[in-house]
Amino acid sequence: MDFTEINQIFERFKQMHVIVIGDAMVDSYLWGKVDRVSPEAPVPIVSVLKHENRLGGAGNVSLNIKALGATPYLFSIIGKDDKGRKFKRLLQKEKLPNEGIFEDPERLTTVKSRIISKGQHIARVDEESAEYINTEMENTIVSGVENLLNRRKIDVIVFVDYDKGVITPTLFDKISKMAIAKGIPTAVDPKKRNFEHFKNVTLFKPNFKEFVDGIGMQVDKGDFNTIKKVAKTLKQNQNYKLIFITLSELGVLISNGVEEQHYPAIIRDIADVSGAGDTVVAVASLAMAAKLSQKIMAFISNLAGGLVCEKVGVVPINKEQLMREMYLQNI
Repeated sequence: MDFTEINQIFERFKQMHVIVIGDAMVDSYLWGKVDRVSPEAPVPIVSVLKHENRLGGAGNVSLNIKALGATPYLFSIIGKDDKGRKFKRLLQKEKLPNEGIFEDPERLTTVKSRIISKGQHIARVDEESAEYINTEMENTIVSGVENLLNRRKIDVIVFVDYDKGVITPTLFDKISKMAIAKGIPTAVDPKKRNFEHFKNVTLFKPNFKEFVDGIGMQVDKGDFNTIKKVAKTLKQNQNYKLIFITLSELGVLISNGVEEQHYPAIIRDIADVSGAGDTVVAVASLAMAAKLSQKIMAFISNLAGGLVCEKVGVVPINKEQLMREMYLQNI
C-alpha cells in the first residue's frame, strides 16, 4: 500500500458525516506516585501529581472519528450536574458540537476515575446511572437524529453501547428503521444486555468477551473453527451484513456470510488497552461506509487499535502516525 492509496482512503474519510449514539462519559485520571502503604489498611497511598479529564465512551468514539478526518455528531444523555458541565467543556475544548447532548436531572453523568502510578492502574472508581433512560429522553434523541437526517447526508450511524442505559431497545429500533429507510449503514459496539436485540445491522463489532457473554457459551479465544461457526450462525439469525469480532492479541475475525476470515494482530508494545475498542469501531465503521475491502478494514482497525494501546489512558488515534504505520507495514 503506497502513500497515494493511503491518502485516497483518508480523503474518503474526510468527506464522511457520522452519527454516534450511545453512552458518553468523562474519563478522569489521577496521576501520582506511590511510596508508602497506608497505616489504616493494607493499601497504597497515592500522592497526586496531576488531575486530567478526557472524553470517554461514545465521546471517545466521536473523537476518533474526528481524528480520522470525518465529521461526528454525538447523541447522548448526561446528568444536570457538575460532571455534565465538565463533559460539555470537554466537547467545547475538542471542538465537537453539543446539539445532540441532552440533560436528564434524574441521572448522573457517567464518570470513570482511574488512579495511575508509574503507568500502572492502581484503582478505578465509577459513578454512573445504569438503568435505561426514560421515554421522554428516548424521544428527544430519536427526534434529534431524525431532524439531522432530514438536514444532512449521513454516511453511517454508530451505536456505542457501554450498558449505561442510553441505548434502549425502543431507541435502537426506531433509529435503525430510519437508517434502513434511508439506506444508511449502521454499526454497533455491543454489551450483553442488548446483545440479542441488535438486529438488521450492517457491522456488528463485539470484542471476544462481549461475544462469549452474548452467545452464552464458553469458547476458547484461539479456537477459530468454533468461533467461525458460531459467528456465522449469529450473523444469519440476527441478519448482520458483517460481524467483526476483536480478539485482542490474536487479531480480528470477520464473517460476511460467504466466508469467515481471521486476520492476525500486528504486534505492538502494549501499555494500556482501555479505549482500544472505541478506536476500532470508529475505524471499522468508516472503512465499512467507504466500502473498503475486508482485508483493508481488518488491517487498519488492527493497526489503529494497537497504536492507541501504546499510550496510557484513553486516547484517540493519531492520524499521521496511523498513515505512516500503514505505509511501513506495506500490506
